[in-house]
Amino acid sequence: MFIGHFAAALAAKHVAQSVSLGTLFLAAQLADLVWPTLVLLGIEVVEVRPGITAVTPLDFTHYPYSHSLVALTVWAGAFAAAYRWFWRAPSSAALTLAALVLSHWVLDVLTHRPDMPLTLTGALRVGLGLWNSIGATFAIEGLLFIAGVAIYLKTTEAVDRTGRVALWALIVFLVITYVANLFAPPPPNAMALAWWAQATWLLVAWGYWIDRHRRASGSGGPS
Repeated sequence: MFIGHFAAALAAKHVAQSVSLGTLFLAAQLADLVWPTLVLLGIEVVEVRPGITAVTPLDFTHYPYSHSLVALTVWAGAFAAAYRWFWRAPSSAALTLAALVLSHWVLDVLTHRPDMPLTLTGALRVGLGLWNSIGATFAIEGLLFIAGVAIYLKTTEAVDRTGRVALWALIVFLVITYVANLFAPPPPNAMALAWWAQATWLLVAWGYWIDRHRRASGSGGPS
């Protein structure tokens, strides 16, 4: 799952309007932001195996600290508690962020083959294998993304030109990146992949930039 995670964050703005889009991106993608660093440190392991699924050549052989249900439950609680304490935020905002962190596991279970761990040490893995079909993956994740964008557009409005251009530039960039990844050659090795995955932090920063130029719909001012 790639743009599906961003879809969840965009949609979450409807129920957490006080939370920056960048923070929503950070919560929804927390697992994938932690994961490449753990791979670079040798704590988690991924292998490049072309053909292992129709959509991705990646074999996620060991990633319990970033992607197991237990780990993400802990990450969700810690993230929500830190946000609530630091920003003196209402519990509803913190709970939304916790749900977004956990949504990563749910959406990945939908797409991954049975490689999603439940615990830190157990052998049980789950996954519904949507990635075995490029067409089904593109259709379902695309619909999720369209829905997320629609909800975000209904929830917020631009206060200036940057608020419009930056948002639509992000949407176009995510779609192009997603389609390109479906048909791109596999990465040369796991380390190159992990370094490239660190670029996701730039998308989080992009979300913060957008949020500074948009506000809740109906609050007055230019649209």
